[in-house]
Amino acid sequence: MTGSATQGIKTVLHPVSDLEKAKAVYSALLGVQPQADGPYYVGFEAEGQHIGLVPGGGPQGMTSPVAYWHVPDIEAKLAEVTAAGATVKEPVHDVGGGRLVATFTDPDGNVLGLLQDR
Repeated sequence: MTGSATQGIKTVLHPVSDLEKAKAVYSALLGVQPQADGPYYVGFEAEGQHIGLVPGGGPQGMTSPVAYWHVPDIEAKLAEVTAAGATVKEPVHDVGGGRLVATFTDPDGNVLGLLQDR
């Protein structure tokens, strides 16, 4: 196997229909208040994981949670998974703060994410 290993799943984004109601449930579940709390995104840090709430699925139109695998080189890993049979859903783009993300689908249509912090 070539390429670089991932750093594991550290980020999971959940599409929600009501951000305020979801924020209350996830605050209770995780036992912490959100570190990022805005009208378009609410993010929690809990036990080394980032849990994000995206109203209406966000710009990607998510319909189910997406797990993001953290990688040291997002372009290389996206090329590696597409060469192995994955299909790019959302190309690499900067979401702010030096964070790059991309999504792809596996052969069964499951959506997976890649994330690189610069």
